Amino acid sequence: MRMLVTGGAGFIGSNFVHHVVAHTDHQVTVLDALTYAGNRASLAGLPENRVRFVHGNITDAGLVDELFADTDAVVHYAAESHNDNSLHDPRPFLDTNIVGTYTLLEAARKHDVRLHHISTDEVYGDLELDDPQRFTDTTPYNPSSPYSSTKAGSDLLVRAWVRSFGVRATLSNCSNNYGPYQHVEKFIPRQITNVLRGIRPKLYGAGLNVRDWIHADDHSSAVLTVLEQGRIGETYLIGADGEKNNKDVVELILTLMDQPADAYDHVTDRAGHDLRYAIDSAKLRTELGWTPQYDDFDRGLAATIDWYRTNEHWWAPAKDATEAFYAERGQ
Repeated sequence: MRMLVTGGAGFIGSNFVHHVVAHTDHQVTVLDALTYAGNRASLAGLPENRVRFVHGNITDAGLVDELFADTDAVVHYAAESHNDNSLHDPRPFLDTNIVGTYTLLEAARKHDVRLHHISTDEVYGDLELDDPQRFTDTTPYNPSSPYSSTKAGSDLLVRAWVRSFGVRATLSNCSNNYGPYQHVEKFIPRQITNVLRGIRPKLYGAGLNVRDWIHADDHSSAVLTVLEQGRIGETYLIGADGEKNNKDVVELILTLMDQPADAYDHVTDRAGHDLRYAIDSAKLRTELGWTPQYDDFDRGLAATIDWYRTNEHWWAPAKDATEAFYAERGQ
């Protein structure tokens, strides 16, 4: 298969490219704009005869058309995805998540290319801490930030192009990812790299917000499963039953790194901070037979800590600027 991966130099996208190279014989073209979240170093070591990199934007209709003409399937990871950034400047989220997705859909329509669209559980809003329910593919959308609202909009565009124009697309909404190649502005790598730098980790508010964590390699295997076996027009929720509140995650990081579990600081909470996400992935598991490899969060987190400990050359260039950004906001 000739596969195009948008956003393939970003965190989740690059993990997917590594997974595809390791587990298939597909040829991969990566299209990435190399914004703050994209990093060519995340693709280092991959065979040049299997992976081709194209520097460009998914809003560039001419480039997208050219790439789709030579592609069998597209996996669409490219997105502006950081909530704090969306609160600071929403416009790039509209351009990439809405206009960019529209551009890809029109190319898929023209060239009849199979498309899989990556989305987030944040489109569903949040749940109460004591709510027994989890998100399913029938949960009403209720986004709360410029990021999640533009991702919700991109999901609806994909569904409309499937129904109105017969585009061969599937969708997946995934819970919070962790693992290698994640930017140090994100919650888990920020705390890990703080400890490695001798800086106390930072916890928003009381730290009671709950996220449903999944290792990026498990997300990758789920996406490949949906691409190969999923029913056109269907949405599959991807999760690994990894619900943890942020306080417990920080304390586990400190414990795994041989530090006192209470050696962190509380900082100003984020505006509109969703309370709890929880994924019901039963449809993916029963219909397509997928199961996660890292069903033990402690084991996946320990492996992630080891990766950041041995790959300082990858994350160090962005660390100082990231901490300066948060320091200005008291976070």
